[in-house]
Amino acid sequence: MAVERGQSHSDDLLRGKAVNELSAPDRNLATALVLGVLRWQIQLDHQLQTLLKHPHAKLDPEILISLRLGAFQLLHMNRIPARAAIDESVELAKQAGHKFASGMVNAVLRKLGASFFNFSEGSATELAQAQAHSAWMVERWAKFFGLEAAQAICCHGQSQPLVSIRLESPAVEAELAAEGLVLKPGDLLTAARVVVSGDVTATAAFREGRVRLQDEGSQLVAELAACSSGNLDKKEKSILDACAAPGGKTLILAERNPSARILACESSAPRLELLRERLASLGDRVECRHADATALTEDAVFDFALADVPCSGTGTLGRNPEIRHRLRPEDFARQAERQRAILTAALGAVRPGGSVVYSTCSLETEENEQVVAAALAGTPNARPISLEPRIDALLAEGILTASGGERLRACLTPEGCLRLLPGVFRTDGFFIALMERTA
Repeated sequence: MAVERGQSHSDDLLRGKAVNELSAPDRNLATALVLGVLRWQIQLDHQLQTLLKHPHAKLDPEILISLRLGAFQLLHMNRIPARAAIDESVELAKQAGHKFASGMVNAVLRKLGASFFNFSEGSATELAQAQAHSAWMVERWAKFFGLEAAQAICCHGQSQPLVSIRLESPAVEAELAAEGLVLKPGDLLTAARVVVSGDVTATAAFREGRVRLQDEGSQLVAELAACSSGNLDKKEKSILDACAAPGGKTLILAERNPSARILACESSAPRLELLRERLASLGDRVECRHADATALTEDAVFDFALADVPCSGTGTLGRNPEIRHRLRPEDFARQAERQRAILTAALGAVRPGGSVVYSTCSLETEENEQVVAAALAGTPNARPISLEPRIDALLAEGILTASGGERLRACLTPEGCLRLLPGVFRTDGFFIALMERTA
């Protein structure tokens, strides 16, 4: 209900105190139910509407969510008996004060359990219905990337994301194995692992910060930003992280540049406090500043900057499924205006010869290529640079896996930017671009 009302995000709720106090099986079930319903909500609503006495009737939110929860269990979970799923949904309706509607909930779910639905994926519209995505989203992806890529994006969005972690050192892997965790290598980075089984958050290594949860694509953004070249390697660096919270990328920047001083900016006061806590181990090497990245006062003082900007998040629909229900096409222009301002400010903050990495977890050209082009058009003393040499450098340093380096080259755009589409790697979707200030 909190997500339905726009009061909270599923990720925040599922990591909150109420869920953490549940037993491990109940915590896993709650997570599966919430994220599963949000992922399949568009299709569930369509299936339920066909079984209502008045298909276009507007249902109270509590009744609608009770129906969605029951329908998801009936259609997508094979370990919960149908009677249990139906009975629980009926009880939810009663507990919400809708006793009169409980009979309708019971009748609709019983009919649903006996129904058969067949979905084709031959067109973008059919694919959207079959994979429970907004039709306008899928039509865009099919137009820009092709129907096959759109299908892979949708399938990734309907899957539970892998639990990706970053190891502080190889010794941590042996420590986690001793605690019963099963890990496998990541797709891209030698410091990344995927948790096959076990709860990494219950380990001492996680509590002490020697292992942290971080999508491998997110790790790659920071590795590419930290991979500077030329005379920058011969001097102490000054680094700007323009939109630093929650701090995972900042930690990688610090790890790869151990003598650098870092300014980490965050415009949200609550997120800033969390950022300070997370970066406390870096001591006075890092300044965490409450600042809007569009209004930086520094001019030409940093050796390089990372502008990992707020975005629509369409590359993270598997992790944040409710985005598909809230996002509208007109939101991209609003996002792009702020993104251009942040990137322009970052370009102004680096010294001549310095570089800026711009990144989003969006798949949309309005937030990616168009933002970069607009910022460069308004900054005559800046130019785009291909990321291929940095991929080569990370490969030579053993930071990238051999197969990861080769596959990343295939993801370079004609302009030398990187586009990671969900389904190509086991990561969220990301866009990464590199620019240099020339004067």
